Amino acid sequence: MHTKQTVKYICEKYPSGNIYYYKQEIITHNCWQDVSSLSWSAKRPISKQTYSKRKKEGYYTEELAISKQPAEVIPFVTKK
Repeated sequence: MHTKQTVKYICEKYPSGNIYYYKQEIITHNCWQDVSSLSWSAKRPISKQTYSKRKKEGYYTEELAISKQPAEVIPFVTKK
């Protein structure tokens, strides 16, 4: 179990209206005393309820507005 100092909860909001919730934890690649070996883990999906609960409990949270353009659809043409 991670402490409030080693975990963060992320809310990503997209222009489409989609909202995604994630959890990230600080991990080490060597030992905890080697600060240069610390990094954030991959984002793990969580529920809205978990995000809200942890926010109320005082965990660090981030709300990000993602403004990426939608992907361009390129038609795939096959030769006959």
